[in-house]
Amino acid sequence: MSSPIPVTVLSGFLGAGKTTLLRHLLKAEHGLKIAVIENEFSDAGIDTQLLGDEPVQVMTLANGCVCCTIHTDLTKALYLLLERLDSGEIAFDRLVIECTGLADPAPVAQTFFIDEELRERYLLDGIITLVDAAHADVHLTQTIAQAQIGFADRLLVSKTDLVDEPTFTALSERLTRINRRAPIRVVEHGNIDLAELLDVRGFNLNADLGGGLSLRPVSKAPSIDRISSLVLRTDQTLDIDQLSEFMNELLEEHGKQLLRYKGVLNIAGEGRRLVFQGVLKLYGFDWDTEWAEGEARESVIVFIADDLPEEKIRAGFARVAAQQA
Repeated sequence: MSSPIPVTVLSGFLGAGKTTLLRHLLKAEHGLKIAVIENEFSDAGIDTQLLGDEPVQVMTLANGCVCCTIHTDLTKALYLLLERLDSGEIAFDRLVIECTGLADPAPVAQTFFIDEELRERYLLDGIITLVDAAHADVHLTQTIAQAQIGFADRLLVSKTDLVDEPTFTALSERLTRINRRAPIRVVEHGNIDLAELLDVRGFNLNADLGGGLSLRPVSKAPSIDRISSLVLRTDQTLDIDQLSEFMNELLEEHGKQLLRYKGVLNIAGEGRRLVFQGVLKLYGFDWDTEWAEGEARESVIVFIADDLPEEKIRAGFARVAAQQA
């Protein structure tokens, strides 16, 4: 069977520039066969007059990209694209899904974990969130906008030409407090190197904690955001049973709050790194590469959560580390 099709989820609040970015993606001469699913739930009443009654519209563009507009649920659209791909009606080797501005990316991400057939045919590569620099203060009063940032593997900041440097610096610091994993990039009028969008490998089970992982201390000023992140580190070896107990308790009690989490861990009696990551209550783990001889064996875990139970996580992790001290 051919290898799974990498999927990029494009998120961001209303007016942040997702459509401009998609237009650039669909018209550029990049030589890639990209299918784009545009979510049009919110405008269905207007668009059906223009597009007819079909729940899914699929059109191949001049540069070989495929544009798909849906007025039905995402799972149906994903299966329909596979049917047309398998029959030779259309051709694509990458998929980009645009979420509506007010959408929570979690259900979209979970689609690729829960449905076994879709999991075999598609591979979730990364969640990219656009942030409007000029209106971020207003947008970020909404928890859903903060959640879109918390879920992201990469943050693209648009409209930076409309703000001064101190405003952009303050916004970057705020985004880092919300999500310590995601690198921040500037996008100008939809133009960005495609390498920033594709092959992000945000959901790969490997020891890369994210190219933007900020391990420097962030401001201890009281956070005005509900979504925030926490990085824990220890050079103590960890007991795998104690660790499992800690994570199971945490997910049982706070799983719905934990938007994204990832760890690269040094397990007692094991020469390989243990890698785990998850979205809400769905998570996976695997053994990664061997620790190199002489390499400092440090465990690092990043949590991004809604109303982060920081003290509980710190105390639980400290107990796991103390077992081996």
